[in-house]
Amino acid sequence: MTKDHAVGLLLGTSPPGGGFTPYGDAFAATIHEVDPALTIQPVMTKGSTENIPQLEAGELALGLAGGEPAFEALSGIGRPPAPLRIIAPMYSSAGMFIVPGTSPARSIHDLKGQPVVFGAVGSGLVVLARYVLSGMGLDMHRDFKAILLENDNEALGMLTDGRAAALWGGGIGWPAFEALSRSPSGARFIVPDDEESAAILWRHAFLKRLVVPIGTYPGQTSPIVSIGSWSVILASANMDDDLAYRLARAVHRGEAAMAQRVSSGRESRAANTWMACPDVSFIHPGVRRYLEETGIEPPPEGDIAD
Repeated sequence: MTKDHAVGLLLGTSPPGGGFTPYGDAFAATIHEVDPALTIQPVMTKGSTENIPQLEAGELALGLAGGEPAFEALSGIGRPPAPLRIIAPMYSSAGMFIVPGTSPARSIHDLKGQPVVFGAVGSGLVVLARYVLSGMGLDMHRDFKAILLENDNEALGMLTDGRAAALWGGGIGWPAFEALSRSPSGARFIVPDDEESAAILWRHAFLKRLVVPIGTYPGQTSPIVSIGSWSVILASANMDDDLAYRLARAVHRGEAAMAQRVSSGRESRAANTWMACPDVSFIHPGVRRYLEETGIEPPPEGDIAD
């Protein structure tokens, strides 16, 4: 394959209102800008849990996936290991609850028994919530009045009109978090405390302690430390090595453009591929070749994403 070989790829994203949708649009535009022979067409889906089986079936060439469903699929947890590999990192997704600034809730336990929107059916964020809560000895359906939606666009309205007490989400530039943070009443983020975080990490070692930097969301005056993982871009393990190499190269060369197009794109740096991956064997060989040839090395163990 020559470097200017024309290729068209379908990219599975998320439902309207999900964070994957604007990210996928920005990713497609950036890759095509860097490598005009690569054309990526974003396709709205139900999210991670639909993207993964569609990738396995060959219906998508690329798919966006939350860290938890990606880890389960690649590791073969509750299913045979998926013949998929990581092409690029998206962004770190520190799981958080958000409540209106007028809410009396200050801890996750304050939300017990309350109606909480956990996200869209099929979203990786719902899977993350399951892991985080189970690490604390909680269950979203037993301990909360869990609300799962068909469309993420419904979430903000349920929170602002009082049908929900809190909204679960994560990542950088998540649309519903952005909107509530800008509202007149403001917003407050609720995350596991130090003891709860330690319990979660002890039970689910593949998760990470992640930092949401100051100013990520309007009115956020201090860093937020929570538990989560990295969302990733997946492809079939059978994707041509040269094509995977080109995609990794385009991600690296387009880092500044991604950061300008969408706030969640600022972490989509080739160097973060190592941090986003729980096991180096999950990275596509063509991507590993690009990282090794360009001297992009893994970060020191124990680094926290910021």
